[in-house]
Amino acid sequence: MNKNKQSNILGGIITAIILILLIFLSNVQNDKLSLLESVVNSVVTPIQRVFTDLKYKIQGNSAYFTNLENLQAENQELKETNSKLETELRELESIKADNVTLQEYMNLTQKYADYNTIPAYVINRDVSNYSSDLIINVGKNDGVQTNMTVIADKGLVGHIISVTDTTAKVQVIVDAASTVSCNISTTEQSVICKGTLENNQILRASYIPTDAELIQGDNVYTSGIGGIYRKGILIGTVDEIITTTNVIDRYATIKPAVDFSTVDTVLVINN
Repeated sequence: MNKNKQSNILGGIITAIILILLIFLSNVQNDKLSLLESVVNSVVTPIQRVFTDLKYKIQGNSAYFTNLENLQAENQELKETNSKLETELRELESIKADNVTLQEYMNLTQKYADYNTIPAYVINRDVSNYSSDLIINVGKNDGVQTNMTVIADKGLVGHIISVTDTTAKVQVIVDAASTVSCNISTTEQSVICKGTLENNQILRASYIPTDAELIQGDNVYTSGIGGIYRKGILIGTVDEIITTTNVIDRYATIKPAVDFSTVDTVLVINN
């Protein structure tokens, strides 16, 4: 209550002072009024200038925040555009990859036009010193059966060893359990090419006839003997000839024509 009374008294005093000033000013002569105005202006003008500068600063800050909001909106728009372009780029890369695959299929089918083939591509691979298998995306539903030959653009890949409805497993020729009857271009006699445990990048040709003259770089082809591989499919080339004290035991290493770690597109020969 005391605070309210004090406030009321103070308000009354201020009001009275203002009224007295108004009466005084109304009775002051013009020249004296001008002097008073000058005094008042000298006091008020700097204060007005301060408030004016403050107003411009506030307006400037407002413009700054407006520009900041515009920049944020433009940044978001650029992010969305960039994301859209990245999506379109991935789609183009996918289309390009599909076109490459189709072109490889066309090249293969033209190269092996004499064969009735089923196109496929590799969906999984396990190429190691202990096992060398590929999984392809065709199976029983596509007419694939076990023991069918699988070839690539460069030459022989292997043969089908198991089949599901939609996939098939291929044992490649560098697998240690694989055996292929072969002919070397400089001799008409057959030799046996097998995978090795020591190196999954080569084949070992053994049972070489004593009178056969092998030359490094000779081409090696399937002989057609054995009932799995047709005759005349390129296997690789003679890389090195190893001569032992017993000529019967000599052998050669064969570099496969196909790189099994990268091959993607293959054909299954429909027997």
